[in-house]
Amino acid sequence: MVDAKAQFDAVLAEVRKKVAGNDAIIKLIFIAIVANGHVLLEGVPGVAKTTMSKAVCDAIQADFGRIQGTPDLEFKDIVGYAYLDDKTKNVELKKGPIFTNMLLIDELNRAPPKTTTALLEALEERQVTLGNETMPLEKPFIALATQNPLNIEGTTMLPKVLADRFLMRIAVDYASIEAEQQMLRIKESEENITVKRVMGIEDILELQKLAKGVKVPDNVINYITKVVNATRKDIHVVMGGSPRSEISFMSCGKAKALIEGRNEVSIDDIKYLARPVLSHRIVVRSSGGVGVNGVIDGIIATTKPD
Repeated sequence: MVDAKAQFDAVLAEVRKKVAGNDAIIKLIFIAIVANGHVLLEGVPGVAKTTMSKAVCDAIQADFGRIQGTPDLEFKDIVGYAYLDDKTKNVELKKGPIFTNMLLIDELNRAPPKTTTALLEALEERQVTLGNETMPLEKPFIALATQNPLNIEGTTMLPKVLADRFLMRIAVDYASIEAEQQMLRIKESEENITVKRVMGIEDILELQKLAKGVKVPDNVINYITKVVNATRKDIHVVMGGSPRSEISFMSCGKAKALIEGRNEVSIDDIKYLARPVLSHRIVVRSSGGVGVNGVIDGIIATTKPD
């Protein structure tokens, strides 16, 4: 049987060859993969979002695809297109980069909204419709998307209906000075650094199966619903968390417990996951003076478990 903790430790060790000071973010990405969910990494340019995502993909022996978000990105650049073969006179399908196990979408919020909305079917149903044909995507299919903050030139806000399809939104901030010094050392010797593949598709599928068997006690279920309901009642919130938020807490909590060697989700797991699970799913009043993370932290501080 797959040792989830050992597998995560092996992936972490490999990704550390490329990035420094981001262990907590790497762990959240791995949790999302085990929970069979998509990840949205947000941060200013140059904080290793893409490098980190690529290193995670390299450490897992899986098919890998990449899409660069640009203002002229079209549906066909993601999904593909149908064309008439001159020789056979048959309609053939040219599949796009979305037909892969791990899809890296770089700078998603630079792409036009019409194009990003085309991802809804893929992210939610793990399938795409091309012409008259609906085709399932690979198993697993995990999207790792990066986005820049909205004050960066050329970016647009992702539709909430699309953002909600990402299991977690992870903020990537500037690293500590020690981590940045280590990053410079990594860059200095980068020619000799190779991220080894330490996991395969079958390992991921097995971990996903094992995670489903992790128990969620009644007191944790009650706590999840209390937290999400509190987002709907907070005076600073325009739109609170949906039931999808509660399901996300459960699946992420199970994955986190599994890779930490436990067979039961705890209240602390839910607290740990609150920001990445909720931050892209609630909308706060612009005039309230309290940001999304402030609202979430306040709810976690005041919501008491049974």
